Amino acid sequence: MPASPVRILAPIAVLLLSACSGGADQPKEIVVGEYGSLTGAQATFGLSTKNGIELATDALNAKGGIGGVKVRIVVEDDQGKPEEAATAVGKIISQDRPVAVLGEVASTNSLAAAPMLQTNGIPMISPSSTNPKVTEQGDFIFRVCFIDPFQGTAVAKFAYNSKQLKNVGILKDVKSDYSTGLAQYFTETFTKMGGAIADEEAYSQGDVDFKAQLTAMIAKNPDAIFIPGYYTDVGLIARQARDLGFKGPFLGGDGWDSAELTKIGGDAIAGGFFTNHYAVDDPNPVVQDFITKYNAKYHEKPDGLAALGYDSAQVLYAAMAEVAKDPKMAAELADRSSVPATEGDRKAARAALRDVLAHTVSYPGVTGNITIDDHRNAQKPAVVVQVTADGNKFVESIAP
Repeated sequence: MPASPVRILAPIAVLLLSACSGGADQPKEIVVGEYGSLTGAQATFGLSTKNGIELATDALNAKGGIGGVKVRIVVEDDQGKPEEAATAVGKIISQDRPVAVLGEVASTNSLAAAPMLQTNGIPMISPSSTNPKVTEQGDFIFRVCFIDPFQGTAVAKFAYNSKQLKNVGILKDVKSDYSTGLAQYFTETFTKMGGAIADEEAYSQGDVDFKAQLTAMIAKNPDAIFIPGYYTDVGLIARQARDLGFKGPFLGGDGWDSAELTKIGGDAIAGGFFTNHYAVDDPNPVVQDFITKYNAKYHEKPDGLAALGYDSAQVLYAAMAEVAKDPKMAAELADRSSVPATEGDRKAARAALRDVLAHTVSYPGVTGNITIDDHRNAQKPAVVVQVTADGNKFVESIAP
């Protein structure tokens, strides 16, 4: 592999090969693991991500993969639970011997599985876990999304500068690393700018009655309520806050991004603002091409999780193709029917893949140009969108 950084500038196909019956010495499959919440409270997150990864993979396979070798994604459902995420990844590692894994969406679930992948020397790319601790698990752990210190700062700047809010209440999920982290970074930035936190209340994922916390908060007259949670809880919280007479705006992060948000929250959540990874009304040709292809396949507009799933797969595939330019490394990535690669060979190939991923620069993703920094995080802008009855509408972009 070259010592100099590799610029990954466009979607390129992948080479990740595993054993399968057939002709001697011929690579038969490319195996990539994926884990996510296909069922459970945040199922739309996992399903959207899966769709995005599938779209990228199907397009690659339709062109014959690499040298006639197609990609197979091995998917495990973790039900949105950290203990199940660890079990799912353990199964993928032991049964499928992947050279890389895509997932998870929720930071708590990524934190449960990432140490296992790090120990086994298998690169992992999280599409959308934004808590800083995720990539701190080791040098094999990456992400293609921005992180919560930036996202919390972006929400705070929008609240203080654009909306001129000065007094905000916070209702966070204390069992979610994502929610507590985002609340922390919002508070730090908002108060430094001169704003005040009127009240901070807590709940736990799965709660359905938030009236006690909201009653206490509303009594302190906040200009807005910041809810750094997931759409299932946010919709219920908004409805109950309106029932209690709150008339101000709601603010949130990318955990709001689901079509289910307005189904749950109805008119109560309309007009709310949240930070996200992209906007469907962005005229960028890369964005609009993705939306057209996604809608043709799934008959719906893609949310941010779908876009991030797509980007995570494309970045991975580009890096794998770069690794495979070295004939020796390409051979080490491959399990052939008569001469399977040793585990030592595969470890070397995974390490090479890690090194290429670490030098990703200006990859033209749907969610923005992606550059991986020294901490394996993506440097990219955020957008603020407003919830409306007709879908999310772009408000402004905030640069890192």
